[in-house]
Amino acid sequence: MCEANVYLEKNGIEELVMESVDIVEPEGDDTFRLVGIFGDQKIIRGRLKAMKLVDHRIVFCV
Repeated sequence: MCEANVYLEKNGIEELVMESVDIVEPEGDDTFRLVGIFGDQKIIRGRLKAMKLVDHRIVFCV
């Protein structure tokens, strides 16, 4: 499987935003649409900090 978990870092603390994310699409300035493997969606605001796909992790920060 190629999905990843998405985290949002605030004040140095990472919070899990969504699991099993298949698609990350930019929606505008610092806004991204996350789509899970079952079609669930979430919009987040932040900047991309790191993608560690071997570890199945994508980290955004605010």
